[in-house]
Amino acid sequence: MPKYYTWNQSSRRFTRRKQGKPVPGYTDVYSTDAIGRIYSVHPSNDECFYLRLLLVNVRGPTSFQQLRTVDGELCGSYREACQRLQLLENDAHWDQTLNDAVISSHAHQIRTLFSIIISTCFPSNPIDLWMKYKDYMCDDILYQIRNRMGNPNIQISEEIYNEALISIEDMCLIMSNKLLIQLGLTAPNRPMHDAFNQELHRERLYDLNALKELIQTNLPLLNEQQKYVFETLMKVTNDETGGIYFLDAPGGTGKTFFISLILATIRSQNKIALALASSGIAATLLEGGRTAHSALKLPLNMQSNETPTCNVSKNSAMAKVLQQCKLIVWDECTMAHKKSLEALDRTLKDLRSNNNRFGGAMILLAGDFRQTLPVIPRSTPADELNACLKSSNLWKHVKVLHLSKNMRVELQNDQSGNIFSKQLIDIGNGKFPIDMLTACFCYDYKQVPGAIIKCLWY
Repeated sequence: MPKYYTWNQSSRRFTRRKQGKPVPGYTDVYSTDAIGRIYSVHPSNDECFYLRLLLVNVRGPTSFQQLRTVDGELCGSYREACQRLQLLENDAHWDQTLNDAVISSHAHQIRTLFSIIISTCFPSNPIDLWMKYKDYMCDDILYQIRNRMGNPNIQISEEIYNEALISIEDMCLIMSNKLLIQLGLTAPNRPMHDAFNQELHRERLYDLNALKELIQTNLPLLNEQQKYVFETLMKVTNDETGGIYFLDAPGGTGKTFFISLILATIRSQNKIALALASSGIAATLLEGGRTAHSALKLPLNMQSNETPTCNVSKNSAMAKVLQQCKLIVWDECTMAHKKSLEALDRTLKDLRSNNNRFGGAMILLAGDFRQTLPVIPRSTPADELNACLKSSNLWKHVKVLHLSKNMRVELQNDQSGNIFSKQLIDIGNGKFPIDMLTACFCYDYKQVPGAIIKCLWY
């Protein structure tokens, strides 16, 4: 069109060019090498996409009905007309594309390519492509299962195929917001995926002998405070009476050492103890630790929902873990939004079919409110205080246990460190003089009195 016509904006019509190169054999017909703007039509816009495909390939149509007429028979849709004209017979092309990919690409890359093909290119028979290349798409999953089970003789199975289909469907949802069943493939079995996750197996996959040896080594190292807290928590856990405890442990008091010992003791009894943390760094310090959002499938935006719950279904593998666990430890809980704890409470009541707090499970929260509180974007200090766990209606049921003896000071007998640790506690408790805190934020140290500098230095 742009070669022979120009667009008249006022009349909104195409008119023949009056300048350019004369076209041989025609009078008053001119052409140029102008390139016009070509508007794209996404394949997901089905009928528009196939209509344009017909307009490009069918010569001299006089009506839309004629475009849908193939061999004298009127087709029900433009897609059907394209299929009859063999304009969509491109499976050989996609077959060759995937065949080239399996030579040099990893399994997850082949799955990504396959997802792109079925989401945006609409092959006429995606099931044939899946059946031909499904083994190549599952290589990495089979390798992971063999490593996890410690058995190199495990062969590919329907569960592994199902896992690959779930991965493909997740990518298709991101790209085109369509399920596999809408794209011509069979729907994956999601419950089988949850069972395949081996969540329960993961929480039992600990060396009991190594755990018992760790307990024998570290249990005598507990000080009086730690021993009292340890005995209190173990008694409640063994009695299965449930409850919610908060371990107030400032930095240096041996919190991570103590929590690791509690987890090891319960796991050595072949019971499940779930280790959670609000941050990834804190989770890596605990054996088997995971972030709370990852394990509990917590909503990312807690402010948008008044009564959030964890995205864990009753038939999932994670639900079985939460139903059977004897202890849930949540480290650095002071950074978490109060609705996260309330969401866990609602979820455990539902999963355990128990209306007691947290479904009768034993919950151990750990952290230090003198440190980082929940971070609420574009908020005021009042909003952050309102999001704190102490503002939750569950806090009145929390029993607080304290660790105050600084192990670094005690083991190294460092008196200057003892002074410094006490000053940090005083700052957190609001007992530090206001003038001193002002000096902390002073940009010019020369303006700070020498006595204050000396105090801050220690």
